[in-house]
Amino acid sequence: MNTKVLIKVKGLQKSFGTLHALNGIDAEIKTGDVTVVIGPSGSGKSTFLRCLNLLEVPTGGRIFFEGTDITDPKVDINQHRQRMGMVFQQFNLFPHMTVLNNMILAPVRLLKKRREEAVETAMELLNRVGLADRKDAYPSQLSGGQKQRIAIVRALCMQPNVMLFDEPTSALDPEMVGEVLDVMRNLAQSGMTMVVVTHEMGFAKEVGSRVIFMDEGKIVEENTPTELFGNPASERLKNFLAKVL
Repeated sequence: MNTKVLIKVKGLQKSFGTLHALNGIDAEIKTGDVTVVIGPSGSGKSTFLRCLNLLEVPTGGRIFFEGTDITDPKVDINQHRQRMGMVFQQFNLFPHMTVLNNMILAPVRLLKKRREEAVETAMELLNRVGLADRKDAYPSQLSGGQKQRIAIVRALCMQPNVMLFDEPTSALDPEMVGEVLDVMRNLAQSGMTMVVVTHEMGFAKEVGSRVIFMDEGKIVEENTPTELFGNPASERLKNFLAKVL
C-alpha cells in the first residue's frame, strides 16, 4: 500500500484575537487515507481543515503539501489549491448557473480544459452520483442532498489529489444525509485521500482509516477507528463518546 505523506502539519497555530483556536497541531495525512476529525463544537476542527488549504492563514507553524511548504508567502497557493478539493457545510454553488455550468467553470478557466472535455468529465461524475438528469437544473431546483452531491462532484472535476470535507452533512435534513455519505463512501473506496470533519460517528467508524479527536485546539487522541472508539485512552475522549454514541 502506498503510504506517501501527502500533507504534513508541524506546530500549527491559529489565533483569532485572544482566542487560540489551534494550539500546536502536528499531523500527517497519507495518500489513500481517510482521516476523520471528530470533537466537540469549538474544538478547532473546521479551523484545522480550513488551514490545510490556507482559507485560514495560520498564525504559526508550517503545512507541507506534496513536499512544498504552502505557508511560505512566496508559494502560489492558488496553484496548490487546485489539487485540493473542498466541500463545505453550505453548498456554495453559483445560483445563476446550471449544474453542468457550475461543474465545468473551474476546469475550463483554471485548468484550461477544452469545454467538450470538461463536459465529458462532468457527465461521467454526475452519472456516478445518479444526477445526470439534473445537469440543466439550477441550484434552487435541487434538494439539499442533491446540492451537496453536486458540490462534491464539482470539486472532483478539478481532479484533486485530496478532498477536504467540512461537516458536509450538517446542513442537511436527516433523510438526505445518507445519500451524501454514500457518495463519500464510494469516493473512499476508489482510493481518494480524504480529510473529513464530521459529527457522523458511524461514518468515522466504518470509512475512516484514522480518526483524530480534537479538543480545545489540540489533538487529544489519534488512532484507528477500532482502537479509538473501542479503547479510548483519555478521560476527555471517553466523556465525549459517552455523549455522542
